[in-house]
Amino acid sequence: MTASTAIRWPSITHPPRAPLAATIARLLFERAVRRVPVQVTYPHGEERDAGRKIAGDPPDFEIVRPNAFFARLGRDTKIGFGEAYMAGDWRAGAGTDLADLLTPFAARLTRLVPQPLQRLRTIVDKRIPPSQENTLDGSRENVSAHYDLSNDLFEAFLDPTMSYSAAWFDESGRASVTFASTRLEEAQLRKIDGVLDYAGVGAGTRLLEIGTGWGALAIRAAQRGALVTTVTISAEQLAFAAERVADAGLCDRVDLRLQDYREVGGEFDAIVSVEMIEAVGEAYWPTYFATIDRLLAPGGRVSIQAITMAHERVLATRRSFSWIQKYIFPGGIIPSLQSIDETLAAHTTLRVTQRREMGAHYARTLRLWRHRFNEQWPRVHQLGFDETFRRMWEFYLAYCEAGFRSGYLGVSQLQMTREPVWS
Repeated sequence: MTASTAIRWPSITHPPRAPLAATIARLLFERAVRRVPVQVTYPHGEERDAGRKIAGDPPDFEIVRPNAFFARLGRDTKIGFGEAYMAGDWRAGAGTDLADLLTPFAARLTRLVPQPLQRLRTIVDKRIPPSQENTLDGSRENVSAHYDLSNDLFEAFLDPTMSYSAAWFDESGRASVTFASTRLEEAQLRKIDGVLDYAGVGAGTRLLEIGTGWGALAIRAAQRGALVTTVTISAEQLAFAAERVADAGLCDRVDLRLQDYREVGGEFDAIVSVEMIEAVGEAYWPTYFATIDRLLAPGGRVSIQAITMAHERVLATRRSFSWIQKYIFPGGIIPSLQSIDETLAAHTTLRVTQRREMGAHYARTLRLWRHRFNEQWPRVHQLGFDETFRRMWEFYLAYCEAGFRSGYLGVSQLQMTREPVWS
């Protein structure tokens, strides 16, 4: 690695020196993979096949540098696994897709570590740094760390709508795994329409959007005749969205603001937010929903799209620092449907009245993004991103895809009103 790489990726450049921890990590890893239908290949051709004959052609987990790989696992299993991929200490073997390899692990994630050792989580896991707290200033820094990387980066692999959230595919037909820009664009517009329909957005609707993204939803809503106020704390996204709104001739219908949702005033007939709650932070869930409740006009509707996980996983991981938080989404935490219901009941007059589950659609969306990202890597590399970044994003997209494919993660469109609770 170059000197500049060492400065940018200090945790990646040099593996830790921890022989005892590495030995323990190797024992735990080899025990765990006996429960997973994958083949593990070490240098010089040594293989492990989950302790039994695996039918067919199992995914190949190729360990390139065993000492470094197990040293990183020993130092911090949750973060070290991803860092080892970033460093090139392991990879998907020839003919194996990375998400196909990670999915069996995601499906068994809660059982890979022996139950007695899981009780040590509170001692072993690193705590979330105070710098990632989602205060007004902290939120801006956390959002900027991801969304202000480069508009050109996101444009390279997203569809023309620049939607960076789960699409909703037409389930009446089968689509190719290869990136089909038009088909993904149609699926993203279907998703946006689903959100707007839940919120009852039409001509004359006073709409608040929390989290502008790159402007696709605001434009779609304005084309329906809505009067849109959309807020974001990403300067890069705001500039891009403003250009798109102007190009669409909708400046008279869309008010774009660089503003935190907590600072919004006024009254709105409908409020929407697409995959923004994940950046709110658990401590601020009550503030987020109470703000929505405060801003919603009588008879109004709310529609949000939220990534979710099982409630017991939220409780088990809520205080621990993950690879995703360190490298991709600082300050992020995924809620459960139960935690959303409980927060609404305790802090608002709102209740969930309709729900649409889209987990399988997100897996498919992520797979298309990853294929496109890899195809467009020469273009992305020209923007100044290095090979470590490439492996980091490849792992991030495949890791998330595996989470949705296995059911460890879900994503829902939720309608909220001041009506009796949906069942």
